[in-house]
Amino acid sequence: MDGTAFIDFYSILQVDWNCDQKSLEHAYRFLAKKYHPDHPDSSDADKFNDVVQAYRSLRNPEQRAEYDLQYAVNVPGAVPKFRSGGADPVDENIALSDGEVHERTLRLLYTKRRECALDAGVAPFLVQEMLQCTEEHFNFHMWYLKAKGFIETTEQGTLAITIQGIDHVISMSRTNRAEKLRIAQSDEYRE
Repeated sequence: MDGTAFIDFYSILQVDWNCDQKSLEHAYRFLAKKYHPDHPDSSDADKFNDVVQAYRSLRNPEQRAEYDLQYAVNVPGAVPKFRSGGADPVDENIALSDGEVHERTLRLLYTKRRECALDAGVAPFLVQEMLQCTEEHFNFHMWYLKAKGFIETTEQGTLAITIQGIDHVISMSRTNRAEKLRIAQSDEYRE
């Protein structure tokens, strides 16, 4: 990419080049731990440095897309992952999963606001821990919820639900209740 010899980062991380971000991160954590210089049985500083370099090059989606173009050129049989029009279709399961994360986050912050309306903030690291997601995914979710006006960062640096967020949680709850009633009525009708 910068005039140096091509390095197969996917091979270093022992993953398929079509793997998702979660698999990439899992492989990185496993191999970094395995080759870490402090690991008594399998330490290997050179392999550790290679793993770190590979992950740093692939963890950012834009850098990974750029690298994938080079990968397609340098690895026989590799087919570029882009589609006509230049955009990959959205994976419905990922989008649904993101929606669930947003809902869980809002419900957590809603509960905190109900318990202590004047001190409703939750430390971001606690929210990330509850969500069990990477820093990149956490930043995506927080960006989305802030841009929608559902959450805000307080003066103390904590996260808190806004009035729009509360209204959204109430709306979700009404929709969920109506759906449960429809399902129950449908089950009664079948019997």
